[in-house]
Amino acid sequence: MFIFTIKEWEKVSKKLSSSNTDLSFLKADQRNFNRYMFGRAAEVEIDSIGRILIPDFLKERIDLKNSAAIVGVRDRVEIWNDKVWAKNQAEIEKQAEVLAEKIGDDSK
Repeated sequence: MFIFTIKEWEKVSKKLSSSNTDLSFLKADQRNFNRYMFGRAAEVEIDSIGRILIPDFLKERIDLKNSAAIVGVRDRVEIWNDKVWAKNQAEIEKQAEVLAEKIGDDSK
């Protein structure tokens, strides 16, 4: 699950909705992904002590129960089921060197 500021969400939204011809609705893959992203989007408020209330349908989506992993990633915050996050991190750690090579390889 991603959390964006309104300003960042507007950037993401604009990129998802645009294409070279500005007819993104004609492309099935783009329509389907847009439904996926926009259909699950929810605007939330921050309460007076800095908490946000995650809607139930989003908590169910990632099986969020009593605890979560909250991860800052450049222009967004990600919220993960803590067990899924731990498993994901263990897999990434095994691949870290290969991933670094891929990211650092400008020739591809």
